[in-house]
Amino acid sequence: MAIGFMVASYSIVANDAIQTLGTFLASNRTRPWWVLWLYAVGILYVVLIYGWVANGGDTSYGRLDRIPLPQPFTWIYLVPPLVLLLLTRRGIPVSTTFLILTLFAPESLGDMMVKSLLGYAVAFLFAIALYFLIAETYERHFLDTVEDEPASHWVVLQWLSTGFLWMQWLIQDLANIFVYLPRRLDLGWLVFGLVVMAGLHAWTFYSQGGEIQRVVTSKTNTGDIRSATIVDFAFGMVLLVFKEWSHIPMSTTWVFLGLLAGREIAMSARLRSRPMPETLRLVRSDGVRIAAGLAVSVLLAIALPRLSALITPADQTPRLSSTSDVHAATRLSPTSRAEHQRAAFVGIDAQQGRVDRRP
Repeated sequence: MAIGFMVASYSIVANDAIQTLGTFLASNRTRPWWVLWLYAVGILYVVLIYGWVANGGDTSYGRLDRIPLPQPFTWIYLVPPLVLLLLTRRGIPVSTTFLILTLFAPESLGDMMVKSLLGYAVAFLFAIALYFLIAETYERHFLDTVEDEPASHWVVLQWLSTGFLWMQWLIQDLANIFVYLPRRLDLGWLVFGLVVMAGLHAWTFYSQGGEIQRVVTSKTNTGDIRSATIVDFAFGMVLLVFKEWSHIPMSTTWVFLGLLAGREIAMSARLRSRPMPETLRLVRSDGVRIAAGLAVSVLLAIALPRLSALITPADQTPRLSSTSDVHAATRLSPTSRAEHQRAAFVGIDAQQGRVDRRP
């Protein structure tokens, strides 16, 4: 579990930091990396420790209630974060929610996909409406004065917007990381998680986000601290709405790319910032990437358990909690239920020294 948590933490932080910290890194690239790191880790610690205290040790804020911890915890659960790490190294943004959680709870894929698709659509439409309203005034002014030093109040607003967005993202996506640990953490596991995540974020800030940061820097004027502030507030508001809506995990990557897609289309239409065909190609490219990530997630969820069953002894194959076993038993056919009941009675009789041999 500890190895899985560390690998998942590294790959998810590297992949998903683009969503919340990408514009923050791009617009504060002249500041010392450790100042930005201290700010982000301070908020991370507040969210984690508050969730641990308020929710009785549950740092996922209830998003893992329907996803039990596998027993035993086998090697197959290490594969998704390793795949995610490879994709991140290539600068490909994928949904960590689907890639990680689908293997733990394949039956939840439908609910997660519906919520994520709705999140993409809401973010897309919200961004189009917002930037159609402000593109001619604010964004054109930002583009015309991009070389000027922004007013001090924009710096304050940008840090506030990043803090707000960072909190919303953590509440949504901490489940993707802490799915590798017990659902109720004791103090030792909490300290372990805090130390690991602080160290991994230090590397993310030191490397300025890595290769995947290009997804942000390729968009129009995202390096401007004023534009970044509006993007962060808009993204944070969408996540806040879906956080309050339900505890079902969702892909924040899809929401983020939906927001950027709507923004780019509105900016191209209003400001002619780039030709519309080029904008549509950029949007389509991001869409293909998240679709590919979903396909990989489903493939892993189907293939890994079967592969494990072929090469792992039957008594070591992953099992979910007793609650899941009960639900599975209720779906058995009448014949299967009878066979299970007879097996149970035979087992009891065998323990007492009398085995019923009758048909």
